[in-house]
Amino acid sequence: MRQQPEQQAPPVQRLRVRYAKRGRLRFTSHRDFSRAFERAVFRARIPMAYSSGFNPHPRISYAGAAPTGSASEAEYLELALAQVVVPRDVHAMLDEALPPGLDVLEVVESSGGSLSDLLEGSRWRIAVDADPATATEAVSRFLAAGEALVERMTKKGMREFDARGAVVSLVVLDGDEAAAGRTTLDVVLRHGTPAVRPDDVLRGLANVAGLAAGEAPLMTRLAQGPLLDSGEVGDPLAPRA
Repeated sequence: MRQQPEQQAPPVQRLRVRYAKRGRLRFTSHRDFSRAFERAVFRARIPMAYSSGFNPHPRISYAGAAPTGSASEAEYLELALAQVVVPRDVHAMLDEALPPGLDVLEVVESSGGSLSDLLEGSRWRIAVDADPATATEAVSRFLAAGEALVERMTKKGMREFDARGAVVSLVVLDGDEAAAGRTTLDVVLRHGTPAVRPDDVLRGLANVAGLAAGEAPLMTRLAQGPLLDSGEVGDPLAPRA
């Protein structure tokens, strides 16, 4: 008779972590990051809770990971722990164990519920190789369009979906806020299924208005969280009322 796997004790504490992907580390895939983070947790000796089964693994829940190649100041995950710890101590230990460019920004105790459910939208800055007048005209045409159909390969094969429908706001920033030699777009996206990404918005701008973004547009996620009535993106780690 096959031996039953050991059942692990339930977590006694959950921590939510906000981290950044910067510089060359923006090219780290989600799979590579998860491996690096698990190694960092082990090196930092954080008292993780483990899953039950024949191959226990640390209980880490990832939520809303940015596409490979994009930078981010607002990536989130949740840790399930076997002991109660001080969040700022975990912050310091993770900072020490992770490589520069994968930077822990905030660690707080979970307020309960699903972290993924709080990530309703994202705010992005996209630097494109286009002059401000051309970009402004393209954005106006895109926003006036009823839809902007784009195609992308997904896990379920090639999918066509509407990039325009996910855009809450899209503006061209003034020159003093733009990256040198480029025009910067500020876009707020509503999360859905399939998720519309900033590169999908660029394809929509190309399809609807002929905007050429250049070979390597720089995409940076600035915020991720609940969508507020104002159209802004809130803080998912803020205390819940």
